[in-house]
Amino acid sequence: MRTLTKQQARQFILSKQGLIGAYRFIGKSGAYEYVRQAGCIQYDPVDVCGKNAELTLQSRVKGFKKPMLQDLLYKDRLLVDYPDKELSIWPTEDWPYFSSYRDRSLELGTKFDGLDELKSQAISYIRDNGPVCSDTLPIEGEIYWHSSMHWSGNWDKKSPAARSVLEQLYTDGELIIHHKKGSRKYYDLTENHLPAPILKAENPCKDEDEFLSWRVLRRIGAVGLLWDKSSTAFLGMDMKAEKRREVLSLLADSGKIKPVMVEGMKPIFYYRSEDDDLLLEILNGNADLKPRMSFMAPLDPLMWDKALILALWDFRYSWEIYTPAVKRKYGYYTLPILFGDRFVGRIEAIPNRKEGRLTVKGLWWEPDIRQTNKLGTALERTLRNFARFNDCDCGTA
Repeated sequence: MRTLTKQQARQFILSKQGLIGAYRFIGKSGAYEYVRQAGCIQYDPVDVCGKNAELTLQSRVKGFKKPMLQDLLYKDRLLVDYPDKELSIWPTEDWPYFSSYRDRSLELGTKFDGLDELKSQAISYIRDNGPVCSDTLPIEGEIYWHSSMHWSGNWDKKSPAARSVLEQLYTDGELIIHHKKGSRKYYDLTENHLPAPILKAENPCKDEDEFLSWRVLRRIGAVGLLWDKSSTAFLGMDMKAEKRREVLSLLADSGKIKPVMVEGMKPIFYYRSEDDDLLLEILNGNADLKPRMSFMAPLDPLMWDKALILALWDFRYSWEIYTPAVKRKYGYYTLPILFGDRFVGRIEAIPNRKEGRLTVKGLWWEPDIRQTNKLGTALERTLRNFARFNDCDCGTA
């Protein structure tokens, strides 16, 4: 089993994710290829300086613009919004793998008396009238949901019947998100937008264990290197320690992943076998490690496992958006700053969209970072790109 230094482990992860060296992902096609590599990127509706999925792409896709993601989702239909690691965006080609999700949703929906009739009304209305949101679907009243009646969650709640029916049909796979206006979702029939061969394809996984293994392999590919340890990178999967070790062992025995050690750390790490050549480039000193600066999304795949970030980078990051203002150490929506193979600080850069100007509300460098001309030049360049990404001019305040 190979042993990596912490720096080599960092460089491997960043090289795999396209965050160091020359840009590997360029334009709209690059955005699509990155999502295919990562398997999924998390969606979050909060838009302070770009939504999380957009921020994830801008950090590693050269020339990325927000409409590119909208086109991939709602025009080209190469990507879909659907649960995976929370609500995520992932390649349409993976639709057959999630049939067990949809089957479970259909099964749980049968536990709610009268839901089938409401679903039939909604489908009929959409077929006749086109895409709807919860405000335009003419179904009145409220539905009381218990977690045992729904596909996920541990809660009891009431919600408007129209919204509940649309969400149920969405998780059933009968509806797909047609488009969004802000955070409001408009739904249409899935059959109108996804190719028949994909909708009719059989699930490639013969059972839930095989599906779980597929998802774990995907998450390892998203991060690049993951440890045999409880990890938020596995969020959304039932992964107790025994099951995790069983899945990792099966993937290793089948030759899909390989183990490595990292100096000074006890857990075994795993990477995808297809990344052997990249690992050898890192170990032999042949990899392109030219430093780039990027502002990272709070829910970026790189940031999925904050304990791993702390262990490998000695960088402690907390997303303080839900922290009361008086208890925040930094800002409401701070983004980690990556430069080369290090986290050098964090920034809160907020666009004033009316004035078309980007305002830096806070900039915090790590204690051991020297303020060099090279660092300053990289920051200016990254701010200019970030301003353009947010439809602001190149000036900042």
